[in-house]
Amino acid sequence: MDELPTELNVITLNCWGLLYLSQHRAERLNAIGRYLAVAEPTPHIVALQECWTQDDYRSIRRETRFVLPFGKYYHSGVFGSGLAILSKWPIEESTMFRYPLNGRPTAFFRGDWYIGKGVACARIRYGPGEKDVVEVFNTHTHPIYEHPQRDTYMVHRLSQAWELSKLVRGATERGHLALALGDFNDAPLSLPYRLMTAHAPVRDAWRVLNPDSSLGAADHEVERARRRPIPTASFNIDENGATCDSAYNTWSWSKSEQKAICAGNRFIPPDTPDPLGQRNDYIFYSRGLSPSVTSELCEILSAHNQCLDDELDGANLNPPGWVVKDIRVGLTVRHPTLGCSLSDHFSVEATFVLHTPTTQPPTSPGMRGGLRVPTSKEAGRPGSIHSRPSTEAGALTIGALEQGTYLQSPTASEHRRQNSRDRVAYDAQLQGFHSDAVGAGLPFATYDEILTLIRAYEDRERSQRKWRSIHCLVWAIVVLVCYVAVWFVPRPVSFVFLILSSLGFLAGAVDGLLALLFFSPELAALSEFEWEIMNAKATASGTYGHIQGGDDGEKTWYGDLP
Repeated sequence: MDELPTELNVITLNCWGLLYLSQHRAERLNAIGRYLAVAEPTPHIVALQECWTQDDYRSIRRETRFVLPFGKYYHSGVFGSGLAILSKWPIEESTMFRYPLNGRPTAFFRGDWYIGKGVACARIRYGPGEKDVVEVFNTHTHPIYEHPQRDTYMVHRLSQAWELSKLVRGATERGHLALALGDFNDAPLSLPYRLMTAHAPVRDAWRVLNPDSSLGAADHEVERARRRPIPTASFNIDENGATCDSAYNTWSWSKSEQKAICAGNRFIPPDTPDPLGQRNDYIFYSRGLSPSVTSELCEILSAHNQCLDDELDGANLNPPGWVVKDIRVGLTVRHPTLGCSLSDHFSVEATFVLHTPTTQPPTSPGMRGGLRVPTSKEAGRPGSIHSRPSTEAGALTIGALEQGTYLQSPTASEHRRQNSRDRVAYDAQLQGFHSDAVGAGLPFATYDEILTLIRAYEDRERSQRKWRSIHCLVWAIVVLVCYVAVWFVPRPVSFVFLILSSLGFLAGAVDGLLALLFFSPELAALSEFEWEIMNAKATASGTYGHIQGGDDGEKTWYGDLP
């Protein structure tokens, strides 16, 4: 394996590769592959959404095979998940986790239920150490489709954000760097966004470097309340991270404007007003590296016959962690011959740096200034620091501790020459992971808002199941009556009765099957989600117990502890 990286370049992109529906699909996705192959800086991990066909996936893989030699296309549902992950390093483990709530089969014209929306999970190893792992979670959550004021799919996106937060939290508890990225189909600081970041120790990479960026399109209710001027196309790209509906994207233009592409006379000035541009694509990341490393540090030091108990006693050691060096919107180029944008979304591209805090000595196991230190088990190997005389190794370690950082091989000069402003900013990023706002839960009122939405949607689905069952029953009765009536009416009329009643019963039977096979599993998933939200609310308040249905059907807490 190559030398351990101190930087990590990540790209997420919605390819808009709908079979038979997306225009110039094959040509665009092939061009996307070429873009990834020559992108600067060279990508290490790429997450793709809406890459629906394996032919398109193979086309991208052919173009990127030398830069990203490892990859996985994820299968789910009837038509596939549309998710794929490309990597510079081997994918150790892979899982396709399907969301319990992922659309409705009755909305067949939208297709979300049939593609089996979920999370493409990949465990990628970039080094031999226990913590040299990136866990990638690539997702494409349910779109809004409707006006936000009557968004019946909000509960689906909330449930999906909740399930994703649990997967990410598990990765962070293992001490791995977690990346949750993809098309989340919602605005920054939306309710699913807040649920995700409140229950997983992750941060939105774009807002880390652009904390004052927009909270949606200019006409979004929350963004209007900020009373900001209509952003320009260039400002939306550079500051707000607009990845879709941008004035620069040809697929957001009118038909007449798109035709002008061929004539080559359609240019968008940077100061063009861009009221519709918004950010729906995200890269969430964790700090990475477990902080529980003091015992392993002592094990390393003991291999040098050095005892630093006095120096380490009571110290609040601060290990290295991953921080955002740069983040940008990419793939703004157009197809060289077609003249169209390569997707209806732009990409989000981030560079992360493994940073050692300046205020405390890093104590992550086997790490020195962002590079791995051989453990005591590796002592004596050729080229290892442990193969040196113990006095020299001990002097190096003690000197590093005294200066607040481990020495970097071969010298610490590069480490000391880093821009002090960047180091302060990186320190602040790591300290931000200890903030109460990161993974600390939501306000009680927000949990109540989520529970209200769940119960309203549950009532809607129960009503739907009831009326679809009645529809099936009514048509069953009608068809029986018609079958009897054919004996008492003229033959041409009886034929019409049979045809119409059979067609009506067919529609009723479909509704009956939906009521029987779909609504019950969905209601069960809603009940599970409701319980977990109530449990999270009780846990956040320090009150523990469990749910029990009362005589009036209401769910109440009992068994509370002080």
